[in-house]
Amino acid sequence: MSRIAYVNGQYIEHRRAAVHIDDRGYQFADGIYEVVAIVGGRLIDAELHWQRLERSLREMKISAPMSRAALSHVIAEVIRRNGVADGIVYLQITRGVAPRDHVFPKKVRPAVVVTVKRTKPVDPKLVARGVDVISLPDIRWGRCDIKSLSLLPNVMAKQAAKEQGAYEAWLVDQDGNVTEGSSTNAWIVSAKGTLVTRKAGPEILNGVTRLAVLALARAEKMKIEERSFSLKEALKAKEAFITSTTNFVMPVVRIDGKTIGGGKPGPFARKLREHYIAHMATA
Repeated sequence: MSRIAYVNGQYIEHRRAAVHIDDRGYQFADGIYEVVAIVGGRLIDAELHWQRLERSLREMKISAPMSRAALSHVIAEVIRRNGVADGIVYLQITRGVAPRDHVFPKKVRPAVVVTVKRTKPVDPKLVARGVDVISLPDIRWGRCDIKSLSLLPNVMAKQAAKEQGAYEAWLVDQDGNVTEGSSTNAWIVSAKGTLVTRKAGPEILNGVTRLAVLALARAEKMKIEERSFSLKEALKAKEAFITSTTNFVMPVVRIDGKTIGGGKPGPFARKLREHYIAHMATA
């Protein structure tokens, strides 16, 4: 069966799908996106994704291309036409097609692309042994809270991690504090046993999985601090892990080649991963 995409009002074969060369997403990265997990044919944490999508549109001053109900129908139809039970939805909205000019065009219609694909679960062996991350200077723009298409620094960081044999890169600001990963949120368990992740703000994307894990941790009455933490503190932590739509909760056992904790996934990461997987059954 051919993969089907939705592009600006049409359902079309994925291999034939295209956007105009004057689309501002292509010209300026002038747009936003969301990636949503599909499990058992259901969107996971859909309400949180909708809230973030609508916020990103407001912050970018891009008009909603259609109602939430209409866009929900489009997403459901793309999932149905592709027969995907487990995978991800990719939704992209740009300001639209207009002659190239830095100033926002007037009376332009936002462009919408929706695709879905099947994904393989993360290798259980990887989860069991944990992953390595490297640290890199955070060179991104000042509004990382908007889920914009401007991902070049993230792409370069992820590539650097791959070239060094690591799974992810943690980005470090000018004060020596970890902001987040190139495509994940960063967490540690402090020497005192406190779960620590950076407070939501312009410096990080407030991940949907991050929010879900925080809620699960609070339900378990874990001690939590939403604050900055330095790379130095991370290297002395009892545990470290990352969260994202595709990784769920992934233990980190080495940072810049230095072992974290006992060099294996710790109890916080294991427990939170178990709870998040259970959460997905009802999210």
